[in-house]
Amino acid sequence: MRVAIAGAGAVGRSIAGELLENGHEVLLVDKNPKSISVERVPQAEWLLADACEITALDEAALQRCNVVIAATGDDKVNLVVSLLAKTEYGVPRVVARVNNPKNEWLFNEAWGVDVAVSTPRLMSALVEEAVSVGDVVTLMRFSQGDANLVELTLGADAPVVGTQVKSIDWPDDTALVTIIREGRVLVPSGSDVLEAGDELLFVATAEKETELEALFAAQ
Repeated sequence: MRVAIAGAGAVGRSIAGELLENGHEVLLVDKNPKSISVERVPQAEWLLADACEITALDEAALQRCNVVIAATGDDKVNLVVSLLAKTEYGVPRVVARVNNPKNEWLFNEAWGVDVAVSTPRLMSALVEEAVSVGDVVTLMRFSQGDANLVELTLGADAPVVGTQVKSIDWPDDTALVTIIREGRVLVPSGSDVLEAGDELLFVATAEKETELEALFAAQ
């Protein structure tokens, strides 16, 4: 998979390193010469250019990218990059970093964003996740389809503890995607029995989160 990352700061380089380790092809784009640190991520391609300019994106051959990640520290730049990637180059997947939570509402399909990642929101969500049992915690918002990635930790008194996944009447527009149990990641099957302490990850529409939480509430 070919991935272009706009923004070669600490965040962009970190993402690039992870993707390269997983065998992907990565291009880092930044207009600041001080950010072009080829020695830090030598396996990546580097381009000194303004990712908000069409000529730069042409040079980056964005039309050949499977994913574009707008990871700069400027929300305005990330929105412009996302919009150009989606509308001018038809990039299938656009992921954008949200620096200021007040701007999060802008990072949607209209601006070409498929997935918006808000670092402050994610950090607060992880704090909530660490202390919350039985409450739905939103980890990430997907722009398309108004869906969120949400987490819920089962308490010992949750009514579904000891129940097979296939026996649970899940709300519409929700999907159980992962069970995290004692440090292991389980792909759920219908025969899996839920246990106290399980961390459940769902993709669900925002309007169904309340129903999902009620399903696991102690009676």
